Amino acid sequence: MEISFVRIDDRLIHGQVATVWTKDSGCNRIMAVSDEVAADDLRKQLVIQVSPPGIKAYVVTIEKAISAYKDPKFDSFKTLFLFTNPTDVLRMVEGGVDIKSVNVGGMCFKAGDKQITNALCMNDVDIEAFKKLNEKGIELEVRKLAKDNKINLMDRLKELKLI
Repeated sequence: MEISFVRIDDRLIHGQVATVWTKDSGCNRIMAVSDEVAADDLRKQLVIQVSPPGIKAYVVTIEKAISAYKDPKFDSFKTLFLFTNPTDVLRMVEGGVDIKSVNVGGMCFKAGDKQITNALCMNDVDIEAFKKLNEKGIELEVRKLAKDNKINLMDRLKELKLI
């Protein structure tokens, strides 16, 4: 399986993902990876239904995504991986998935979060996961839209004195 793009966006598939990121990445599959969403039939169906025409979407658990990545029968997949949080990305990497870069697009505010950009809020658990991903040499770039300039997430966290 080829990884065409990896994005953290707690909305998963939405207008920008369906119309821009899928084209920019050249993917032929979208895999929304989340134990929580995979267990929620309604949310799972909504994610699958908004997939752009011609691109098959799946909502799978982290373990299933790791297995699919390693299975040669999926070698023709050029996959855009979508996650809701960095902890799930870290679990994928620790499970043997060769992720080189993560686009951090949107994480909405929850109680106790710190605002990083206008579209990005995170808590201490998220920051720790990002630090571990960074230590593994994975690029962490912030862009809400494909046309935006890349912002290095670790530099931004240092600016804000969060690491």
